[in-house]
Amino acid sequence: MTQAAFEAPRLTSLSHGGGCGCKIAPAVLADLISGIGPTAAFAELLVGTETSDDAAVYRLNDEQAVIATTDFFMPIVDDPFDFGRIAAANALSDIYAMGGRPIFALTILGMPIDVLEASVVREILRGGESICAAAGIPIAGGHSIDSKEPIYGLAAIGVVHPRQLKRNDAARPGDALVLGKPLGIGILSAALKKGRLGDDGYRAMVETTTRLNDVGSALAALDGVHAMTDVTGFGLLGHLLEMCRGAGLAARIAMSDVPLIDGVRALADDGFRTGASARNWASYGDAVVLDPSLDGTPRALLCDPQTSGGLLVACAPDAAADVVGVFHRAGFANAAVIGRMEDGPARVIVEPSS
Repeated sequence: MTQAAFEAPRLTSLSHGGGCGCKIAPAVLADLISGIGPTAAFAELLVGTETSDDAAVYRLNDEQAVIATTDFFMPIVDDPFDFGRIAAANALSDIYAMGGRPIFALTILGMPIDVLEASVVREILRGGESICAAAGIPIAGGHSIDSKEPIYGLAAIGVVHPRQLKRNDAARPGDALVLGKPLGIGILSAALKKGRLGDDGYRAMVETTTRLNDVGSALAALDGVHAMTDVTGFGLLGHLLEMCRGAGLAARIAMSDVPLIDGVRALADDGFRTGASARNWASYGDAVVLDPSLDGTPRALLCDPQTSGGLLVACAPDAAADVVGVFHRAGFANAAVIGRMEDGPARVIVEPSS
């Protein structure tokens, strides 16, 4: 798999942002949804909007709960098939992050029909279908509009046993934090958009973003796993802060233990950053205690928006080896313990090393 030469227009040239870097900044989003009423009145709604979790969950009976989520964005790559695959894997990740398994999906499609050839749009759809086929589910319908920027994603439906549901707010003091995928997708996408990403970097980018987080249901079955989320547009720090705020705890991580995609640090040192990284830090930097030596590139990496990023797991310390083992056996070779949860105000403390 390599970067190919594409006929104009390049997909990434048609949008102002790409992948999960398109997400509205955390602080702005919090303000926009501040007026939405509480969902606690609905007893069977196990997960709603209260803790910024990955998906909504509604209990059908004592044995079954339905998971519903939606995710879509503008192109992060120019290859339409790869774009479709990445967007679909990203959307299904929210089902896996709740400990469930997807059962079907619906297409969300917005395309500049007067700009893109029909064959390009078909390739985007084919890419999404290929990921859903790998997940063992059908695409059962959807909705489309004619839009100025290309948009693609899925509404995904899944199921989970209520006892295996993993929320993002159930971490406990002393829990180990395990990250399933390395960071750096946003930085790779910035280099790609400027024509500075080599074939090895492009290959790593696509392989990472199209890797399904289907290990989530196996992790949810472990007794020692208390909470899960996936790391996407708000970066590692943003999604870890959501876990901290939900649980009323602090987190302490070591930069040296955070896995990175090969070559990403050098690209970040060369100035390849996304605008979303800066917006992320502006939104939540006041809740992060960052060692002064980590300002600059390390901070950019920790705020880097991930598209189809890894699962972040909070588990009992004596379960950490089992969690890492499940990840590794499932092919997530970079999965690693990056820190721990601890008593204290909701914040993330970042140290150079453990």
